[in-house]
Amino acid sequence: MKIFLNIKSLRMLLFGFSSGLPILLVFSTLSVWLVKAGVSRSTITMFSWAALAYSFKFIWSPIIDNLRIPIKNLGHRKSWLLISQLMIILSLIFISFTDPSKTLIFTAIGSVLIAFSSASQDIIIDAYRIESAPQKMQGALSSMYIAGYRIAMLIAGAGSLYLASFFGVEVYDVNVWKKVYLIMAFLMLIGVLTTLYSPEPNVNRKISLLSLNDQLRFLISFFLAISMFIFTYSLLENTFNNNDPLIKFFYAVIRISLCFLSSGFLVYLLSKINFIKKNAASIAYINPITNFIERYGKTAVLILLLIGLYRIADIVMGVVANVFYLDRGYNVKEIATYSKFFGVFATIIGGIIGGYSAIKIGTLKALFFGALIAAASNLLFAWLAISDPNIKILIIVITADNISSGFAGAAFVVYLSALTSIKFTATQYALFSSLMLLLPKVLAGYSGAIVDGIGYANFYIFTAIIGIPVLLLIFWIGKIAPVKE
Repeated sequence: MKIFLNIKSLRMLLFGFSSGLPILLVFSTLSVWLVKAGVSRSTITMFSWAALAYSFKFIWSPIIDNLRIPIKNLGHRKSWLLISQLMIILSLIFISFTDPSKTLIFTAIGSVLIAFSSASQDIIIDAYRIESAPQKMQGALSSMYIAGYRIAMLIAGAGSLYLASFFGVEVYDVNVWKKVYLIMAFLMLIGVLTTLYSPEPNVNRKISLLSLNDQLRFLISFFLAISMFIFTYSLLENTFNNNDPLIKFFYAVIRISLCFLSSGFLVYLLSKINFIKKNAASIAYINPITNFIERYGKTAVLILLLIGLYRIADIVMGVVANVFYLDRGYNVKEIATYSKFFGVFATIIGGIIGGYSAIKIGTLKALFFGALIAAASNLLFAWLAISDPNIKILIIVITADNISSGFAGAAFVVYLSALTSIKFTATQYALFSSLMLLLPKVLAGYSGAIVDGIGYANFYIFTAIIGIPVLLLIFWIGKIAPVKE
């Protein structure tokens, strides 16, 4: 137990709490708020796209890796960490004063701000974790991080729903949710205090490879690229009248790809007029990618494909979970108790087992077993969908799902940490974790429409099936590119 009770592990427990608190407030808890506010199911699941900030964080991770914030006595990582945590607090206060039943657009803006700030915090915490301990400790740090993350999800999930129920959630009152989100903003101070009392990682890397002028130009270019992305996305309205969710999904992929192309073209023009120096762009974006390709060669493509697909069964299923529970007749208290409270402890247990397994049996074996049980557990939801409402069945399904999710998550974090070079910690890990969420989140946004088309039981069978290619990829990669433990 010494490795789990090490001060570095305990610190990651608190950082995990700070990282896990915001995500449900733009995901699961927000979906309950939107249901109570009378927002349609298809619109609610589209709100999960706010979490695409977690998929796009690789875009601004080089800025966090290279741009110094002049906060005295804090250091590079801690300065960025403090700023991101304060941004989360302000964003939570902002969304608490919105009312989705009247001003849905402001609630959407608030959710995007929370997701952006939270994703930025994740970039820094991931880099901090990798830089603060050797690879042999990463299994323990990952397990403690996930434990803290899930405890925060317990607070933001079950805790927020209990608070909403206590304040009177059955009859919609916007002041109920205002109080809930303000309390969550106050709890973010745990992360702020942890940052202030933690040491800066001591690693041999050049933190600021770019001049101050280059850093400022990169920052301006980033905001211009984001503006171009938003402009292109709003310009490309959905021209399809077909209600088939798969057609809508493929159109969304094309739409987002064109947005990336327009943003990339703008950055290309900025480099052509020498607003961004080519060597600066190479330092920030090209070098981390070429470093990864040089280390893994042709196998790099398979590894990136595995990263992009590993959590797809879990994420696509999870977006619609709360709506499913409500549709099946379970009330908010039951969801809070069994899904958010006991489910979180099951995830923590799964995470500890997953981190320990990665140490004892090897990362890839733990990764394979995690993917297998994560996909298989979705079949239990199909069973729940065709069964009469029954609390015992609900507990069995939720427990199995959360143990498998925790196991797979811990094993995957260890795997990603092993892939990351200390030279480009934040940028490479952000690229990996962004890729992990991109395709699943885009598909998850259509989960409500898919359920409308094929029903809950078939939907959960579908999410189990799409996890099968992941098992084949892990087996293949294990043969040609085993992880150096």
